Amino acid sequence: MQPFQLPEFYTPYPARLNPNLERARVHTRAWAHEMDMIDVPQHGTVIWTDDDLESHDYALLCAYTHPDCDGETLDLITDWYVWVFYFDDHFVELYKRNPDIKGAQAYLDRLPLFMPVSGVITEEPTNPVEKGLADLWRRTVPSHSVDWRERFAYNTKHLLDESMWELHNISAKRLSNPIEYIEMRRKVGGAPWSANLVEHAVGLEVPAQIALSRPIGVLRDTFSDAVHLRNDLFSYEREVLDEGELSNSVLVFEKFLDLPTQEAAEAVNDLLTSRLHQFEHTAVTEVPILLDEHAIDPIGRAAVLGYAKGLQDWQAGGHEWHLRSSRYMNKGLVQADTPLGMSAANILGSYVKTMPQRLKQFAGTPKIVEPYEVPFHFPFPLTLSPHLDQAREEVIAWGREMGLHSEGIWDEAKHRGFDLPLCSAGLDPDATPFELFVSGAWLTWGTYADDVYPWVFGRLRDLAGLKAQTIRLKQCMPLDLVPQLVPANATERALADLWLKTAAPMPAHFRATFRETLDAMLDAWVWEVVNIQQNRVPDPVDYLEMRRSTFGSELTTSLSRFSHSTTVPPEIWGTRVVQTMERSAMDYCCMLNDVTSYLKEIQYEGEVHNMVRVIESFLGVSQSRAFEITYKLMDARLAQFVKSADTDLPKLCDDLSLDDATRVSLSRYADELKDWIVGIVNWHKETSRYGEEELKTPVNAHLLTGAFHRGPSGLGTSAARVTSRT
Repeated sequence: MQPFQLPEFYTPYPARLNPNLERARVHTRAWAHEMDMIDVPQHGTVIWTDDDLESHDYALLCAYTHPDCDGETLDLITDWYVWVFYFDDHFVELYKRNPDIKGAQAYLDRLPLFMPVSGVITEEPTNPVEKGLADLWRRTVPSHSVDWRERFAYNTKHLLDESMWELHNISAKRLSNPIEYIEMRRKVGGAPWSANLVEHAVGLEVPAQIALSRPIGVLRDTFSDAVHLRNDLFSYEREVLDEGELSNSVLVFEKFLDLPTQEAAEAVNDLLTSRLHQFEHTAVTEVPILLDEHAIDPIGRAAVLGYAKGLQDWQAGGHEWHLRSSRYMNKGLVQADTPLGMSAANILGSYVKTMPQRLKQFAGTPKIVEPYEVPFHFPFPLTLSPHLDQAREEVIAWGREMGLHSEGIWDEAKHRGFDLPLCSAGLDPDATPFELFVSGAWLTWGTYADDVYPWVFGRLRDLAGLKAQTIRLKQCMPLDLVPQLVPANATERALADLWLKTAAPMPAHFRATFRETLDAMLDAWVWEVVNIQQNRVPDPVDYLEMRRSTFGSELTTSLSRFSHSTTVPPEIWGTRVVQTMERSAMDYCCMLNDVTSYLKEIQYEGEVHNMVRVIESFLGVSQSRAFEITYKLMDARLAQFVKSADTDLPKLCDDLSLDDATRVSLSRYADELKDWIVGIVNWHKETSRYGEEELKTPVNAHLLTGAFHRGPSGLGTSAARVTSRT
């Protein structure tokens, strides 16, 4: 008996079948034998037989997911999928069923030798996975640019390496939390890798200048999430009940949200639908603007449109294949001789049935908030800078000089009550007096802008002003430190001043990185305001990932990393351990701000960017239940941070044989993140910003409008040596 009834899926695109299917079947059958994947024992275990390959029918998968490519291209893509599924099963049998972490790592360490971005493969393969990868790499990369090769190699390496994450979880019998799961599943699940092959199939590459932009990234990530969530639903029986797998979203939802298996499956399907809606929303609203802003030529536009269509074809074809493959739980869903299980006739009904979920996203409205308490938890010792009182007065004087007290948003009393230097004093207790002042000034700038941005651009629906101000704010941060414009308002004036104070001492390469993080933060604020204008409650995954940017988190880590750049090799920052440590700290503090500011944002401002509000909307639960889930997520991310900082980081140092100086720097970096967390907790507990009395004080909208008529202004977050959205 099946563990649950498969839910009704959102199927907005028709599945089509490539006419070269039989050719691909014949070709890939011979290729798999040639690569020793069939009936050749590996360490005494036969991974696949002919019957396994035939019943899985990967040629059918590729014929459905790439319906328009020619026969030769379909042959190559089918071989890639045979290889990746063989790798998955090979890894399970040799290293997962009886966990062998050391052997698995040695196995994975060899694979990059067979996918050089430039040059030729010189290593001799020792198993079918290496042999297949070498053959496929030689047949694929010559027709592509260096940019595509780098992206494909990066995604392939993630696909392979993050199998260790699954193996570690199985070995420790550890179930990931939902945030971690979605993030890591993209890497280990392979869909970003599949997205690269979509470019190969359509014969055009996404232009390099926009390949890493937010809209293209959202298309890739929403595609990936939908593919993986769908696969989890179909493979729950095989993975969880047969293989003892822990990396399955149905199981994660079941245990984390304490749901029966059927309800967990329905919740996963709702998230799958939400991700597909996000894909469509981005393709329609953000991608055209991106193409215009970067003046993409007709060939580049055709590549992007072909890429988006190719991802849609993959979704439709992947679903159809899951209905038919013997690999999955699909009994009775479709007859083998049925031409298409999900045809064009189903599309209208699918749109109609999921329309309530789509419309619910555009129904963010103010409401009366029920009473709630924030149980402020201090997970680490709090230390405050001895220079706090001095910084308080210096930041007030600076705010007065920049004009922050004269535009109708703040006055000096409000500024003092917010006490932003208190946050800085906890974030960086070892700062010099000047460093503490600069940190407090950054926090002041971002907090001020966090009030200005939604009022000037969101409530007044000034999209043109929003874009103009974003351009001007970026011009306030010249890489050569030569001013490009005369600031027209307090936000510009303050940013220009802080840019020179902070960026001038930096080397040119790090100044460029610092500027990139600020640009990303500005773009994230644009995303927030557009959502406000559309009255749109964000998709939960998109919200959390964008919240890290609107919070200033990437800027936080870039500045903190800079102080350790002489002792920590650059590649260490990209490791899973360090990134998990950083992102779990970010998410904990983001959600802390959301629960603290819930009354302010939901009742007084009609805000849609709040984790509690997003959970209420997505799961359709009460305020109290949404708080309960948010607190549980906070606890999970904090526990993950502690594990990463106190257990995984020292182990990483041992595994990589890092020298003493690097170990000391990484340990210090982890301690700085602990200061960051507890400093933010303390500030939220003490500030007047979220008190009822403060919230009832109205913004002087008539003064605000006049002040910003000269030039639009606004921001929404802050940056400092260590930064946070306030």
